Amino acid sequence: MNFSIGVEYALHCLVNMISLNRPIGIKDLAEFQGVSESYLSKIFTKLVKSSIVQSTPGVKGGYELTKSPRNISFFDVVVAIEGSQPIFQCKNIIAKAVTNDDLEVNDDTVPCLINHTMLEAEKQMYDFLKTKTLLWLRETLDETLDQEILERNKKWFHKKLDERG
Repeated sequence: MNFSIGVEYALHCLVNMISLNRPIGIKDLAEFQGVSESYLSKIFTKLVKSSIVQSTPGVKGGYELTKSPRNISFFDVVVAIEGSQPIFQCKNIIAKAVTNDDLEVNDDTVPCLINHTMLEAEKQMYDFLKTKTLLWLRETLDETLDQEILERNKKWFHKKLDERG
């Protein structure tokens, strides 16, 4: 199972947006992340559709969070970027294996325990991701990263915002 790198880029961008208190352009976010604007634009289109960020047009425009970082979970971001399809796609092979010409079996008659187990595991993972928010990530990074790095990053973003006016 893999989540795309888009989930990571989204989380990094969103956590950096927390302390800006004004919109930031996709160009600046892409430059900071070292990724193309067009790629990051596709990610932000999904984040807008999921109401995680909103776009403000104009010279001083850009993207900003739509709600408090404490109310945006990792799960919200994963669903925005990856969609909500189950990770495991059951084909109920057991039902097909026990059928023959004389016996008709449907999915309700022969439940797939593999599917049940996989869905339970997926639910536990998603429940965990729901407990991790952007606020948690920001606070954890603030506690664990070297203060010099945090200051440098903050200055970088503020310099970009100041250049735009």
